[in-house]
This record gives sequence, structure tokens and C-alpha cells, in this order.
Amino acid sequence: MTNELARETSPYLLQHASNPVDWLPWGEKALQQSRAENKPILLSIGYSACHWCHVMAHESFEDPVTAELMNRLYISVKVDREERPDLDKIYQRAHQMLTQRTGGWPLTLFLMPEDQIPFFAGTYFPVQTQYNLPGFSDVLQHISDYYHQQQDELQKQNDSLMEAFASMQAAAPSDDLQLTAAPLDIARKQLESSMDWKHGGFGQAPKFPHPTNIERLLRHWFATQEQDDRALEMVNLTLQRMSLGGLQDQLGGGFCRYSVDDLWMIPHFEKMLYDNGPLLALYSEALTATGDELYRQTALATANWVMQDMQSPEGGYYSSIDADSEGEEGKFYSWQQAELHELLDKQEYQVAAMRYGFDRKANFEDSWYPHTFTDWQTLCKKTGLDIDQARLILKQASVKLFNARKARVHPDRDDKILTSWNALMIRGMAIAARHLQQDKLIDSAFQSLDFIRTTLWKNNRLLATYKDGRAHLDAYLDDYVFLIDAILECLQTRWRDGDLDFALQLADQVLERFIDTKRGGFYFTASDHEQLIDRSKPMADESTPAGNGVAARVLGRLGHLTGESRYSQTVENTLRAAWSSIMNLPYAHAMLLNALEEKLHPPQLIILRGKTEAVKEWQQVCQQDYAPQRLVFSIPDEAVNLPTMLAERKPAGDAIAYICEGTQCLSAIDTLDALKEKLI
Repeated sequence: MTNELARETSPYLLQHASNPVDWLPWGEKALQQSRAENKPILLSIGYSACHWCHVMAHESFEDPVTAELMNRLYISVKVDREERPDLDKIYQRAHQMLTQRTGGWPLTLFLMPEDQIPFFAGTYFPVQTQYNLPGFSDVLQHISDYYHQQQDELQKQNDSLMEAFASMQAAAPSDDLQLTAAPLDIARKQLESSMDWKHGGFGQAPKFPHPTNIERLLRHWFATQEQDDRALEMVNLTLQRMSLGGLQDQLGGGFCRYSVDDLWMIPHFEKMLYDNGPLLALYSEALTATGDELYRQTALATANWVMQDMQSPEGGYYSSIDADSEGEEGKFYSWQQAELHELLDKQEYQVAAMRYGFDRKANFEDSWYPHTFTDWQTLCKKTGLDIDQARLILKQASVKLFNARKARVHPDRDDKILTSWNALMIRGMAIAARHLQQDKLIDSAFQSLDFIRTTLWKNNRLLATYKDGRAHLDAYLDDYVFLIDAILECLQTRWRDGDLDFALQLADQVLERFIDTKRGGFYFTASDHEQLIDRSKPMADESTPAGNGVAARVLGRLGHLTGESRYSQTVENTLRAAWSSIMNLPYAHAMLLNALEEKLHPPQLIILRGKTEAVKEWQQVCQQDYAPQRLVFSIPDEAVNLPTMLAERKPAGDAIAYICEGTQCLSAIDTLDALKEKLI
């Protein structure tokens, strides 16, 4: 027995295809059926790696009694929030308005048939009343009764909700608004005030990595001529604790979604591509900024995990790894003492136990999950080993544990390929390739980029998702601007003909179909997208960077690179449109602050031309230090189809450099020593 979800590509939707619930995907059929039968829509939004989504599915959606209630009283619609972030953003916001609480997944809403306005919202509901939550069957019956008996009250509530949505659209900025550096300094202070100086990170558990905030602090430190030591302390403490803790998979590499404790010890075990791409970039940049070898090891472990476990044979990157295996969260990653003693010899166990905490009390549900407890100096002192011996023994032990873990039942992998998340990882791989000088990483990035261009770029439009030979769903703002950002980073690592042209085609689509011409900024959905109850224009960073922030940054960089003033003017308009939101809570807008910083202090643009081998040394010199406001493009002699401004930067001799700072360009430089003197 299957329902209509069996025709979908989303692994999350397919997980529900055999439920006794008559699930429908979001679409006109479900909306029409709701209107025709005068039944509210029960909208359930989740994703395949979500633990509590699985719990609710097992308890309620697989239960015939609950399913009968759902089928009789509602039109039930299941949505993968990763494929339909447009719906998720709208209805998460509606949940917050209706409940005055933050949302999450699974997200459960009840919508009016005629206009899909939600009138009741929640997240997880247990099958029986517990956790101070009503049982789901009781909720289903009470909400249905309320819908049929209280139409007048519902209409008043719906009117108020839509007024609230309308009020969230910022007014057009005043003509005399001036962009200043004030929010950069305020954000810096806000981040320090929320810093956990004992364990790193911001706030208390659950603790998320927040790579955009850490990057903002690193850029702020650089912008102060490396004088703001406190900002760098926040960066280092957080990156080190995340890397050494359980948030990073100590055996297999890669980062989990968040930590359930303040110590970064026990994570929520799902691994998301969208976390690991920005963290890969961040650790690689921090390596160059600080020289800390821990960051090199962390970046390499993350990149290797992605290439081994998350890259499809076709080239694209998969979306996520589930938290659960065999019905238990974290079972794949945890250990029993008997296993450890069976796998490791006495010395290997001694070193691994001290390093990973196996000789302490069980730290995860009567089992042991690796987390770095003992530093090398202490370990060597207690064992009498020198550090090289200790590292070698730990490596041997880790390999044995990793190989044994591979034989276990693995968590499910969501193998759909999302354009926006792939772009985040392409960008991370390109940045890591430069800072780690690992060609295999840029090769991996280009495999994904080429897959997107050949499979998800159709008729001058991007598509959002791909699985099993099927690419579909119109792309969102994030898909376009994240991909432009990724291409620009790839081009700074290795120039390829055609990639810049692709970025410019994407930018043209953004300006044509996503822009708000009246108030500035960009909508999350295109002008020809399905009409929903709201057309959001997100400015604040969430689990991924804000699309408007990335748009402002990449369009500014395209303006510098091509000389196209329309890109630069759009940056100004976007920042002005976002200004009230930025000033309300600066630290929550780190990506827009990066764009603001580059607007106020334009990056140094360096174009290198020359013969491939000769110019390589020049490129390495330009990129060997941490310089977030330096853009370096090494364009070989044989490059073709360059935009006018770049075509005018002619090759000469073995190598030549063209440098522009803001609106001022310097004379061409034909010696490496002279180039070094001009680097800022």
C-alpha cells in the first residue's frame, strides 16, 4: 500500500509513501481537494535526518487509528523543507506568530482550504498526552471541531495574521539614509556579550556552530590591523573546542548539526552538508590567519569525509546523514567497553582511552562517544610516550575503530542533491583547496559545479533539486547567489573558461526575477514563482547565510571584476533596504555586514595574466596570507571570451599584475617584488 508520495524524489517524502495516511505532496491537487471537500489542510513539514520527525512518524503516521482520523478530517500534505524552503520559511514564521514560540521540525500546521492561511500550529505532538503536550489524536479532533464551529473567530485571527505578515515588509528607506560602519562595531560587542568564555561558542546549550558569526569576528580582527586580540580569542576558543569536541566526528570527520550540551561533547548526530561547507571554508581561512595545525587537520578531515561519503558518482554532493541507525540516535557512533578492548591492544586502548575519554564514565546513554578529554602534553606525561609515538598509536587505534564502525548498520543518507547546499560546499572546497594547497579539493568542487551546470541549469533557469535522474522545482534566491559565490571562489583557485560567464548569467537572472525594484533587496522566490501567502525577503542569517547578504557581497564583487555599475548600485539598494533590520540586531546579519564592509572599504582586486607556470608563484604569494578583502584572479594567456574589462588586462611577458583598489587602478606591475609591496 502506498500513497501519492511514492511518485516523489525526496527521500523524506518517500519515507512516508507507505503510511496509512493519504498523504499528498504540496500542489494544486491537494489545494483543490481541500476546497472541494471543505477540509482543512494538515501540513507536516520535516526532513529526512530529523530525529523527532521519525518519532512522530512512527508514533502517529504509521498508526492506522491516527491515520483514519487524519484521512477523515483533513487533507494531509507532507513537505520536505529542504526541497521547499519557501514554504518552510513562511510557515515557520506563521508558527512563531501564532504560538509566540520558536518553531522547528517536525512543523505541524492546520491551514484554511481557500487561501492556505494557518489557524493552528505546533511542532511535535506525541501520540498520547505527555511532555506537557496534548496527544495528537485529541489535537486532530479538537481542531476539526473548532474549524467547523468557529468560522467567524477564525476569520478574525486570519486577518490579524495577514496584517502581521504585511507589517514585516520594511518600508522603502529614506533618501537621506547613510550607510555607516556602526553596525560592524555593535555586532562585535554583541557577539562578545553572548560568548561562552569557558567552552567557546555563543549562548548556552543547545549550541550551534554559527560559522557566519565566527567569520565576522575573524574579519573584524583583520580589519583592525590584527589589533583586536579579543575577537581572535573568540574565534580560536570556539573553533578549537568544536574541533576537539564531539561536534566533530573524531573518527570519520565532518561536523554534526549542534551540541546538546555546553561542552560540545554530545551532538545531535545528523550531519548536514550546509553546515560542513561553511565550516570547511572557515577552518581553512583560520589556518592561514593563525597557523594552528589543528585547523588544517580539521579541514582535511571534513573535506575527506565529504569526498568519500557525500559526493555522488555524478559529481553532486548529497544532502545529509541521518542521526539515527537501527532506530536509535547516535548508535552508529558510540562504543561499549567490550568492543574497545576487543579491537585495541593494551597500549592503543590506553592512549585512545585517555585522549577520547573511554576511561571515564559513559557519556552517552550508557555508552562512550569519542570527545577529546586529554591534551597531548598531559597524555605524554602520564604514558611516558613522546608526542610522535602517542600520535602514531592514536592513529592506529582510530583506524581500527573506524574500520570496525564501517561494518555497522549505517545511518540513512539523504541522497538528493540540492543546488544551494552544493554551492556552499563548492565554495568551501575551493577555499580549502587554496589554503591547504590540495588540488583534489578543487577537482571535487568542479565535479559538483559541472554537474549543476549540466543537470540543474535548464533554459537559462536554475532548478533546486535532483535525485534519481530527475531535476525539478524552480530554484530560490539562495540557489542563485550561493552558486555565484561558489564560482567566484573557484575562479580564484583555478581559472576556467566559461565559469565567469555562467556566474554572469546567474546574476542576470537574479536582477531580472528576484529584485524588489521599489524598496530594494531581493525576494526569496522569483517573480514567476507559485503565489503563496507571503513573499519573504530574508535579511538575517539562519542555519545558512542570508540570501540578501550573499547577493549583496557577490554582486559587489562582480561589479569590481567586470566594471558593471548596475551590480554595484544594486548592492547599495540592498543594504539600504536591509538597514532597519541590520540596526535592530546587527550580529544576526553577519553576511550583510560582510557586504557592508566591502561596500565601505572596497576589496583590492588583483588580476594576474601570464603563462600558467610562471604566474602560479605570483598567485601563491597573493594568496598565502589571510586577506578577506583581497580578490585574486589568475587568468592564463589562453583564456577566451573575457568581459571587456578583463580582456583589456593583456598578458605581457611571463607574468604581469593589474591592481585596482576601489575606483582607482594602479599601473601594471611586471616584477614579483613590486607586487609584494602593493599587497594590502
